[in-house]
Amino acid sequence: MVHHFAVHRFQRGQQLNVGIVGATGVVGSTMRAILKERNFPIAQLRLFASAGKVIEGVTVEDAESADYSGLDIVLFSAGGATSTALAPKVAAAGAIVIDNSSAFRSDPEVPLVVAEVNAHAMAHLPKGIIANPNCTTMAVMPALKPLHDEAGLKRLIASTYQAVSGAGLEGIAVLARQLDHVGDKARLLATSGHDDLLPAAEKWAVPIAHNVVPLNYVLGEDDYTEEELKLRDESRKILEIPGLPVSGTCVRVPVFTGHSVALNAEFERPISAARALELLGQAPGVVLSDCPNPLEATGKDPVFVGRVRVDRTVEHGLALFVVGDNLRKGAALNAVQIAEALIG
Repeated sequence: MVHHFAVHRFQRGQQLNVGIVGATGVVGSTMRAILKERNFPIAQLRLFASAGKVIEGVTVEDAESADYSGLDIVLFSAGGATSTALAPKVAAAGAIVIDNSSAFRSDPEVPLVVAEVNAHAMAHLPKGIIANPNCTTMAVMPALKPLHDEAGLKRLIASTYQAVSGAGLEGIAVLARQLDHVGDKARLLATSGHDDLLPAAEKWAVPIAHNVVPLNYVLGEDDYTEEELKLRDESRKILEIPGLPVSGTCVRVPVFTGHSVALNAEFERPISAARALELLGQAPGVVLSDCPNPLEATGKDPVFVGRVRVDRTVEHGLALFVVGDNLRKGAALNAVQIAEALIG
C-alpha cells in the first residue's frame, strides 16, 4: 500500500512527470489544454487511451498495457471501470492518481476534493488516490461552502439543468444529430407535437433535442437516479456533514456545455440575501452574475452565482442559481487544481 501524508507532496517549481488516462476523450482533451494554459510544471507528459494516435507530438500509449513507473501525477478520465482496474496499479507504481470517475468517491480512504473547498482532505492519502466529484456537485460546492461556514447548512434541495457534454463525446454527438433531424420541422413540432417528427431516443429515456430529460440514467435508492444520489452523498462528504438531508432532481437539457443548478438551502442560523451576496462575492472560484447562464460559463474557470434571495418556506432559507462549465471546473480544471495544491 502506498502512503502519502502531506498535502504539499512536491516542491514548488519542481518539474513533474504527468500522465493522462483517457487523454483522447472530451475531458482528457480539456485537461491537456488546461495544463498548458496554467503553465503546469511538466517535465514529461504521457498520454494513455487506445494506442496509436499522435497528439501534439506525443504518441498515445495503450492504457491497459503501459508501464506507469516514473510518473509523479496521473489524471484519470476514462470511466469508472478503467479507474477501478488501473488506478491502484498506477498508484502502486509511485504516482498520485487524481480520478475523475465515480469509482473511488465513496471510499473512506480516498479524499473527495474541490480545490477551493476542502484541499485539507488531501493531507492523508492512504491509497495514493484523490477523487474528483461529479460535475454537478462540483458546481455547487464553491457557492455552498462559504454559506455553510456562516450559517450551518441544514437541508438542501437541488434541481439541475445538465449539459449533454456531461455524457462525453457521445452526448454531444447525440444532441447534434437530433437537432439536425428536427431541423426546420421544429416549428411544426412545437405547434402540433407530431410524434413522427421526433428523433428516436438515444442514450437517454426520451429524445434530448428540443426537450428535457428528467430521468438521468439508472434509478437507485428510493427511485432517485444515480446522479441524484451522487449529489447527496458527495455533498455530505465534501462539506463534512454526514447526515445532511439532500433531495435532488437531475435533468438533462439540450445545452452542449454548462451545468446549471437551482438550489434551495436551509440553514441552522439566520443569513440574509445581502450577507450571502457579500460572502459569495469574496469566495474563491465564484463570480456573481445578474443572470448566470451556461453560455456565460462556457470556457470559464469560476462558477457563476445569481438569483440569490430569501426562501420563506423555511425558517432560515436561501434560494440561488449556480452555473459552471462541466468540462472545466466540473472535471478537468479541478483535477489540475488538485495537482497544483500537491505542489503548494
